[in-house]
Amino acid sequence: MNCRSQDYRNDLPDTSVIITFHNEARSALLRTIVSVFRKSPPHLIREIILVDDFSDDASDGQELEKIKKVKVLRNEKRQGLIRSRVKGADAAKGQVLTFLDSHCECNEKWLEPLLDRVKEDRRNVVSPIIDVISMDNFDYIGASADLKGGFDWNLVFKWDYMTAEERNRQRQNPTAPIRTPMIAGGLFSIDKSWFEELGKYDLQMDVWGGENLEISFRVWQCHGSLEIIPCSRVGHVFRKQHPYTFPGGSGQIFARNTKRAAQVWIDDYIQFYYAAVPSARHVDTGDLTERIALREKLQCKPFKWFLENIYPELNQIFVERFGVPSAQDVAFGSIKQQQHCMDTMGNFADGTLGLYPCHNTGGNQEFSLTEAGEIKHLDLCVTLTEVQVGSVVKLFQCTAENPMQHFMQTPNKDQLRVRGYELCLDSISWKSKGIVVNTCDPSSPSQKWTFTLNKNR
Repeated sequence: MNCRSQDYRNDLPDTSVIITFHNEARSALLRTIVSVFRKSPPHLIREIILVDDFSDDASDGQELEKIKKVKVLRNEKRQGLIRSRVKGADAAKGQVLTFLDSHCECNEKWLEPLLDRVKEDRRNVVSPIIDVISMDNFDYIGASADLKGGFDWNLVFKWDYMTAEERNRQRQNPTAPIRTPMIAGGLFSIDKSWFEELGKYDLQMDVWGGENLEISFRVWQCHGSLEIIPCSRVGHVFRKQHPYTFPGGSGQIFARNTKRAAQVWIDDYIQFYYAAVPSARHVDTGDLTERIALREKLQCKPFKWFLENIYPELNQIFVERFGVPSAQDVAFGSIKQQQHCMDTMGNFADGTLGLYPCHNTGGNQEFSLTEAGEIKHLDLCVTLTEVQVGSVVKLFQCTAENPMQHFMQTPNKDQLRVRGYELCLDSISWKSKGIVVNTCDPSSPSQKWTFTLNKNR
């Protein structure tokens, strides 16, 4: 009801709707196109550009080009969604680019509120509320209106409920734009000149995945904003699996794309990403020179600003769910001693620690050192069993202010000393007893411990 009474500017910009597809069912593609035309004022649709990403049957797109205002571009080989979208954007003549997936249905007055916000500020990047269309029978189901886009430190998109403060503000004005840290990426509108100035997409990303993360960071950190517009609703078929192939494998492509975004945009916080996805350390991202230069050219803000001003919930959410490093941790990753790493050895019932060849994949070898001096593995802390030479340390439940769980790095950061005592972690008897404490000896190789990532080094 509130949306029906909304008035929009008479001088809204027109838009080019860009839809990329690969082996999409012609019926689903046609449904998307027809809904754009039926639910949009004709003068606001400059054109619909279909980018056929080398579908098996070229006639899927060719037949649709018979429709007035529909233009079809066909790739001569698979390029993926990212490069295909840029191809469509480069050919677009509209003032605003509106990206849609190829299996959508636009709702009544979906377009005007998007264009109105872009008209108000060309740096507003806006997304509709994305309703669910059943993949089983294609019924239009709808969705919750109190969600925003987010992610965990594994840098995978997720939907977050708005905070209590945000929900209260929305109740007072249900039609107000919802600031969102991230967009899902499939459906949004952006001023064409702003898209180009902002650097379009990272063209060295392949196929699909991670591009929404990268453009979201880029918009916020480079002086723009991301919003979900409650009065704009578009249905979308959420499929259980990808109906097309990923050359090179979907997991590898997503990891590479995501790491490219992380290396350019999240600064030193990339260590939290590595803590959540240790295998990402070994992913080759290729040349990042151009994207780093773009960030410098646009004089973008640091990721610390993004966390503090746009997504302050991130650290708290992640720590509560997974018990892994927060921004206050001073070191984390594997605790190395030459080619071996401290390891839980899977002995959670007993808590005994040992050494095992470093495998750099986290798991039983993932620890963090907090500002309070706790050496943590998940919600367990390395704990001194007795204050005497030769005593074993074990993993026990972390307890606030437990002096037996407080350690500190020595000034050169290669020993771990019990706070308040001249006792250091020692691996000399790990095969028989586990990790113990002995009188601190800077020359002892069995007392040399280094974290993979140390913020103070």
